[in-house]
Amino acid sequence: MNIALCGMMGCGKTTVANVFAEQGYEVVDTDKIIVERYGAIDVIFEKFGEERFRSIEAQVTAEVAKKYADAVISLGGGCVLRAENVNNLKASGKIVYLKAEASTLIERLKGDGARPLLKGGLEERVKIILSARAEIYESVADFIVDTDKLTPREVAERIKEAVK
Repeated sequence: MNIALCGMMGCGKTTVANVFAEQGYEVVDTDKIIVERYGAIDVIFEKFGEERFRSIEAQVTAEVAKKYADAVISLGGGCVLRAENVNNLKASGKIVYLKAEASTLIERLKGDGARPLLKGGLEERVKIILSARAEIYESVADFIVDTDKLTPREVAERIKEAVK
């Protein structure tokens, strides 16, 4: 059974996936696959727009969900906004929402200029995006882990307990 990590930029998906990798789990990062195949995400957004990026993301997500059976999958922040991605991920495992407050996300994302959706004011953009997505993240998740006061290792342990 795959474990797909969803949530906002800065919630810890990649960091927690790395903890799983250190513990011997197979880890797949959809954003890394996209970058390897198509180039930097901010460049894709700039040249082709968000809709084209989301189509690429859907293709990669479908491929990953079908190819892997026991992996931890780190998703892009907007991946679960498309029902087809959610359906593909749930067909091969569980979705875990790594929840974090806006203040936590802002602190973690300071100085990260490579995220196209955060251009134009980090604090305001994080609050707007979180407000638009939080309900969706919660509705698609099989499990929710609040990451605000936990270390990445503690988050990984909670996930393992939840999916037993």
